Amino acid sequence: MGNIESKIKELFKNRLFCHVFFWVSYVLFHAVLWGSYKSEWRLAFIDQIIYLPVKILITYYTIYILLPKYVLKGKWLSFAFLLMASALTGGVLYRLIMYYVEYPLFYPQYMGDPLLKIFKIFKGIVQIYPVVFLATTIKILKHWYVNQQDKQILAHEKLEAELKFLKTQIHPHFLFNTLNNLYALTLKKSDKAPEMVLKLSELINYMLYECNAPKVPLDNELNFIKNYIEIERMRHGDDLDIRAMITGETAGVHVAPMIILPFLENSFKHGVNEELDKSWVYLELSLNENTLKLSIENSKSETQRLNDREHGIGLKNVKRRLDLLYRNDYRLEIIDGARTFTVLMEINFRKTA
Repeated sequence: MGNIESKIKELFKNRLFCHVFFWVSYVLFHAVLWGSYKSEWRLAFIDQIIYLPVKILITYYTIYILLPKYVLKGKWLSFAFLLMASALTGGVLYRLIMYYVEYPLFYPQYMGDPLLKIFKIFKGIVQIYPVVFLATTIKILKHWYVNQQDKQILAHEKLEAELKFLKTQIHPHFLFNTLNNLYALTLKKSDKAPEMVLKLSELINYMLYECNAPKVPLDNELNFIKNYIEIERMRHGDDLDIRAMITGETAGVHVAPMIILPFLENSFKHGVNEELDKSWVYLELSLNENTLKLSIENSKSETQRLNDREHGIGLKNVKRRLDLLYRNDYRLEIIDGARTFTVLMEINFRKTA
């Protein structure tokens, strides 16, 4: 059964078949409709056949010339003139077929009527244009559907391109800061430098090979975050109090890659201040059913005010990515307090996972 359905779908993708099917269906429908009145099926069928060429001519002229070249381009005055001209031409052709084909075959008694009888020409127009309007409606609907599909494809491609661009900005930004950290340790000839290199290689491996998918396992993302925190521990030592608490069942949950890092990186960047007796960064992440809640808080001095420029491209990019990926399924609040800077984020996975 499935094989038959696929063949039928494939058949209807053939443009020529669709056109033949349309006209055959039209002829049969009207032959049966008019033939049922007096049970003159043969006469009704022949009648539909002899007038079919003029109906096809006017129909295709309308949908392939008038519609694309005048209607869709807004040339309404030219369209109105050409429509009336084509209608009159169709009516005259219809009358000629009636007079020289139909009358001699079935109604010779009408041969004495005037050839170009206005009423008969108008009757021909009335007979032609129902199918013209039907075909034009189908063509317009098809044009609208294809146009909508193209818009969706373009929107999707634009979204993908923008997300890729944002990710390519985040990665170099992160690497630049981390390499600065490593450079600081090498200047101090710290024994922690080799371990930092190892952690950094794990981070780079994740960024290059694991986070290219639209969504990654949350466990992988959290492992990445833990490695980053360890690098910051090695860099700052006892000068910075770092606390991280993760609760909830994370198995099977997927999240956009690198969505947490920019907030955390920003906290480390601005959380260490020589004016403070003790600098600190606290991270809390919990997963309750389908909701991820993240809180990142860092210390800051009373004189330290963080403007948009100091936030850097990291926060700006992650905000944009959240808008693109989660739309109305996330909440983000950034609180720039007197002594603390806090990021509160909540993502609902019921629609987005």
